[in-house]
Amino acid sequence: MSYNAIKKTFDIGDGRQIEIETGKLAKQADGSVVVKMGNTMLLATVVSAQEAKPGTDFLPLSVDYQEKYAATGRIPGGFLRREARLSDYEILISRLVDRALRPLFPDDYHADTQVMITLISADKDIMPDALAGLAASAALAVSDIPFNGPISEVRVAKIDGKFVINPLLSDLERATLEFIVAGSANDIVMVEGEAKEISEEEMVEAIAFAHEAIKVQVQAQLELAEMVGKLEKRVYNHEPSNPELKERVYAATYDSVYAVAKSGLSKKERSAKFADIAEAFALTLGEDVDEETVFLAKKYFHDVQYDAVRNLILNEGIRLDGRDVRTVRPIWSEVDYLPAAHGSAIFTRGETQSLTSVTLGAKEDEQMIDGAFINGYSRFILHYNFPGFSTGEVRPNRGPGRREVGHGNLAMRSLKQVLPSQEENPYTIRVVSDILESNGSSSMATVCAGTLALMDAGVKITAPVSGIAMGLITDEKTGKYAVLSDILGDEDHLGDMDFKVTGTSKGIVACQMDLKINGLKWEVLKEALYQAKESRLHILNEMLKTIEAPREDFKPHAPRIVSLTIDKEFIGAIIGPGGKIIQEMQRETGTTISIEEIEGKGIVQVFADNKTSIDDAVRRIKAIAAKPEVGDVYEGKVKSIMPFGAFVEILPGKDGLLHISEIDWKRYETMEGIFQVGEIVKVKLLDIDKQGKLKLSRKALLPRPEKKQEPENKQEQ
Repeated sequence: MSYNAIKKTFDIGDGRQIEIETGKLAKQADGSVVVKMGNTMLLATVVSAQEAKPGTDFLPLSVDYQEKYAATGRIPGGFLRREARLSDYEILISRLVDRALRPLFPDDYHADTQVMITLISADKDIMPDALAGLAASAALAVSDIPFNGPISEVRVAKIDGKFVINPLLSDLERATLEFIVAGSANDIVMVEGEAKEISEEEMVEAIAFAHEAIKVQVQAQLELAEMVGKLEKRVYNHEPSNPELKERVYAATYDSVYAVAKSGLSKKERSAKFADIAEAFALTLGEDVDEETVFLAKKYFHDVQYDAVRNLILNEGIRLDGRDVRTVRPIWSEVDYLPAAHGSAIFTRGETQSLTSVTLGAKEDEQMIDGAFINGYSRFILHYNFPGFSTGEVRPNRGPGRREVGHGNLAMRSLKQVLPSQEENPYTIRVVSDILESNGSSSMATVCAGTLALMDAGVKITAPVSGIAMGLITDEKTGKYAVLSDILGDEDHLGDMDFKVTGTSKGIVACQMDLKINGLKWEVLKEALYQAKESRLHILNEMLKTIEAPREDFKPHAPRIVSLTIDKEFIGAIIGPGGKIIQEMQRETGTTISIEEIEGKGIVQVFADNKTSIDDAVRRIKAIAAKPEVGDVYEGKVKSIMPFGAFVEILPGKDGLLHISEIDWKRYETMEGIFQVGEIVKVKLLDIDKQGKLKLSRKALLPRPEKKQEPENKQEQ
């Protein structure tokens, strides 16, 4: 049996090749491809139901990215030794692809659709996340599933002053900016990434550079689809319609909805008023109305809200809470709210509030990252929690979902840019943001609260960071548009863009942009960035009224860390056989001690909540790591007694011979009765021979006895 595999290969612009293959694997899926770059291979499949479930008015799309450990020649950890639930890293890549694909499906397509992307082979220097969007879109391109693509995603980075597409992992450490950009041949649909305080112009330049690479990848998919011959998409009808009912809903509710939208009520009051209008119209339908009519009436009422809110903004410049398009909601903040935490802050902007805490830990508290492609340790951890009560909802607490992981990652990207170096701050840092209220961009509230809490904890961040969520309302017919600063939850839902930007007073450190429409003019993007800068600086100014700079010292109850650098030859001596020495020191001093080799040196960290414990442990470590110096005097312990002298331990693990002739100026014939094992004796190091043996003397520390003078005239005696 043979396979009719079809391949399309293209150059990404620097001589490196990407290959897309279809027709060989997973042929029962509606569409499947393998994307290969170097030794990195991704299998992407897509399956979509033929019919939508009754009553569904949205696209039930699921996107899952998973890495097979075999792809990197590793066996998974854990009891089962198999791939388990998606890691945070895999969830973040799944979200990147989801956010790029979702806006390009037809608005009236509501069939269950599943996209699965699997890393099946990995080149350790070629990052798979930049290929996942290409793989998913290519699978759709060779299927009959309706999709207004293709799209693709690329990573753009600036390394050594030059823009690079899909850089090697080993080069990424030198990057001053790094964005994942997704788009179609004509438009950008998604951006996410981080930077080292770049300007707005540099960010636009990076996105434009990425878009040129995306166009090449989109064209390759179109050519692949033509080679396969699947250019016809399936026929579907997932959305019933009733033009007469739609007209009735608009006629009966539009003016009332517009008036409520213009009233400037709070979120709760506004929602109640909208519900009253919808309920009043529902009563006009009668009691014997069928389910489809009820369903369509709700849908059309949502359309009324959509149009009314957008028209209010475009025509009158008035938003749901009464603000104009540039005004940021009132802000208040407070630090040191939690007396037992190492650092804490409350940040409130309008109806969005974050209570954030900072905990300082030892090296042992680092987060272990155990993925197939990315593994290692992280000394900065940020967790974001979004309980139901923050939006007045009853919702079971089942742990963080994909939204929480994504929002936390954006805040983490922002704050890590301003953390001090490990030499300046050896702590493991955990930031936890608990969202207590939410009506618009709780992730940006997390960035602001996180900055305040870090400064309250005494962490010497290089600059404070603030963040803002921007929105966009457009009208294709008239060409009108409005860029909104500090969007509400409803404006996010009803708008065309969610653009989050974080930065210091010097420049941008992270961003996340999602577009829900086709087309964003570069002029509009620039306007949004500059308006975001204005809002960011306003928020930053409000934050600095609460605390201007990091505290001079950590809180009195915060633990302390002392770092020591030792010669690597002493690492084993400090650890001891089977960890005996270091465990004994930790137990006896009440400290946590970590040691690792970095660049040929031993780096020791001693962690404790009181100075006495740290001093005790440091003294012991220095004693072990000290090098005996000829001429120095030591208080040593007698370890053993031999007929010819005693072996004395002058430093931990370092014994020297105190010969019988060096004990005293007088002569001893035997060692019997001179010393006891365990006795402390003061000695001087006389010499270290070529074999490293130590020669000790007690005699050298004793006064030399005077010689008896002989009488001048012996006869007189």
